[in-house]
Order: sequence, then C-alpha cells, then structure tokens
Amino acid sequence: MAQILLTGATGFVGDALLPALANDGHSLICLTRDPVKAARRFSALAASIHWIESFAEVDAMPDAVVNLSGEGIADSRWTDKRKRLLRSSRIAVTEQLVARLNTLDGEPDVVISGSAIGYYGAQTQDVTEENKSGLDFSARLCADWEQAIGGLDSEATQIYTLRIGVVLGRAGGFLGRLEIPFRLGLGGPLGNGQQMLSWIHRDDLVAMIRWMLSGTPDAGAYNATSPHPVSNEEFTTTFGQILKRPTIFRVPEMPMRLVLGELADLLFKGQPVKPQRALDQGFQFEYPDLRGALADLFR
Repeated sequence: MAQILLTGATGFVGDALLPALANDGHSLICLTRDPVKAARRFSALAASIHWIESFAEVDAMPDAVVNLSGEGIADSRWTDKRKRLLRSSRIAVTEQLVARLNTLDGEPDVVISGSAIGYYGAQTQDVTEENKSGLDFSARLCADWEQAIGGLDSEATQIYTLRIGVVLGRAGGFLGRLEIPFRLGLGGPLGNGQQMLSWIHRDDLVAMIRWMLSGTPDAGAYNATSPHPVSNEEFTTTFGQILKRPTIFRVPEMPMRLVLGELADLLFKGQPVKPQRALDQGFQFEYPDLRGALADLFR
C-alpha cells in the first residue's frame, strides 16, 4: 500500500477520507495546525497516521499527495482580510507543498489537488471541463490555486485537479448549516430559486479520490459533481420532503446581499456543472440523483 501526504485532512471531506484511506491500508502523513488535537480526534486511526505541522517534516518523497487545504469559502463575509486568508490557505499552502516536493528525491506517482466549481464563475448553460475560467473572485481564486500545483517539477506524476461542487454529508458542511432551519420549517428557496446547484455526495467524492489514487483515469482536471445538478428550488423542495417539513419561506435576495456582500454570489448565482470527464473515464456514482443522496444521509 502507498504512503500518502495529505493537506486539509481535518476538514469536512477529510473526516470521511482519512478512515477510508486507512482502511485501504495506506500510511498517511497529514498536515495540520494542531497535531495533538488532530491525533486525539482520529485516535482510532493512530497506527495509520503521522501528523505534521510543517512540510519541512516530510523527509522522503511520498507515493501520492492529496492536497485539499483551504479555509471554508462560505464561512464568513468576504472582507479584504478574509479574501487574503482564502487565497493564502489555498495558493500559498500549495506553493509551499510544491516547493518541498521539488527538493526531495524521486517523484510521487499521483498528485490530487483541490479546486472548486467556482472556477467557472456564474453560468446558466451546462458546464464541463472544457469551459474556461470565469472572472469573479472565486473564479480567480480557483484558477490561481490550480496554477500553483503546476509548479511541480515532475514528468512521470499523474496530476489531477478536482473541481469540487457542494459536498453533501451529515454533521457539517452545506447541509450542516441548513438542517436546523429546515427542521424548524423555516427553509425556503433563495431568491427566484432558479440558480443551479452542482452537488456531490461526500461518499462519491471520497470514492473519486480513491479512484484517482489508483492512477486509472487520465490525468487532468475533473469536475467532482453529481451528473444531475438541480435548481435551488428543486433542492429546497426535495430536502423539505426528505425531512417532512414545509419549505414556504422564500429568502429575498437584496437583504441577504446587504448582510453578506460579495459572498451572496455563492447563494444567488450558480452553474450547472457536469462531471463529463469522470463519466467518460468510467467512474460510477453511487448517488447520482439528489433524492437518493439525501435519503441516504437522512434515513
């Protein structure tokens, strides 16, 4: 089994990814700001994980790298200070990772580096990996993030870029913010509800990462989204039905924009993103449709 270097290991995706990789028999080196706290949190996996605070502690080339570093994009209003943190936690960390790998002997077999569907900017027509990047803040952030991994000095490494959609899972993430309001009957569409939501079940995202670690698919950029994006209206209705709660409180756009500023674009704009390359390469989604995904998570 492989030795894998991970960043972003203690995030929402990492919560599911670490146990999966450990169960696959891999040896994991995980970057975190607080190794002691992380070791306590994942104590059941202690035999498989070595926690580090700095890339300087990596003294030999790993077999593979999974780079998912980054502060939560929707955690707070996008002030100038917040924008700098969003960029540094993605781009600067990736540049530090690349710089360290370039000093080590050998090459990793596989590098998987995170990005997001914000790369495309707001869109109304179907989006595939062939589309160019957008021009807004999140698009520039993702484009620069992807460019940072391109500095890796390697000819034989399979490099994958994961443009991740909205990740659906319990106890955190997107649904973690919505579950209580919806259970209280306070859920409703955002604005006109026609903006598209490109989502992926967290288990499918973990499966896609494991698939890429095998080196099976061709290298390059992949949209990590379900084959079936939905409108905000459809998401709201379906989530309410799964929870058996009404969804009658439509959220007006203008007051939310006054509160959230530019961050509101994530809520009131969207893009219907299709995982065309993953489908073409034979990846099988366990949860391709929203109702099935939500039913699994809230059964």
